[in-house]
Amino acid sequence: MRRIHPDHEDDPDLAAAYAYPRDEWLRLNMVSSADGGAWLKGLSGGLSSDGDHRIFAILRGLADVILAGANTVRTEGYGPVRPREVWNVLREGRAPTPPIAVITRRLDLDLGGPLFTEAEPYAKTIVITTESAPKDRLAEVERNADVVIAGEHRVDLTMAVKQLHERGLGRILCEGGPRLCAQVAAAGLIDELCLTISPMIIGGDAARILNGAASHVRLVLAQLLEEDGYLFTRYAREQPA
Repeated sequence: MRRIHPDHEDDPDLAAAYAYPRDEWLRLNMVSSADGGAWLKGLSGGLSSDGDHRIFAILRGLADVILAGANTVRTEGYGPVRPREVWNVLREGRAPTPPIAVITRRLDLDLGGPLFTEAEPYAKTIVITTESAPKDRLAEVERNADVVIAGEHRVDLTMAVKQLHERGLGRILCEGGPRLCAQVAAAGLIDELCLTISPMIIGGDAARILNGAASHVRLVLAQLLEEDGYLFTRYAREQPA
């Protein structure tokens, strides 16, 4: 892997390249085809690469919490984040792994799945939902996860992020999917976008990485890496220090 912007360097230190500039910072991490598709055959993994997997792991290791929508959790088969020895330095003074925080209004989650049954106590799965969530289902979720109420009928993402910050989870990595990314953008919460561009065109009906209401957020290209034709971009609202 090589960095080609803002300087040229072979085999850059990825942990340093993606270090959070502030303790409270919301980062989107997504992958797309060259023609803008966010998945291949329904899954983002078909667009990925070894380099993308390495960056994905580093981004998770740096984060305090990983935010994802319920549909992404179901489709991609999310489980709890597993500890990695290489994260020991990255996570010094913090829990060995970040928790997963799931955005869901209807609480349609597999509570018997690994995300809820195998999460360690220090990284217990967080469910972010609404005051109007089904009460019987909510009681069941509360037995299996930490619950955050943010909003009455729809999840208020600004309130959700504030409550994550209050828990000491300031460095937020949002992994989508496209509908959640669009909502985060519409709420004006994006500090940074890490976008892997895959060297393939796919056509079809795949959504873009933002699938929802229009948003107009001006970003600065902070970094560009390349490996095997894949581009790993890092865009930010402001130039990271």
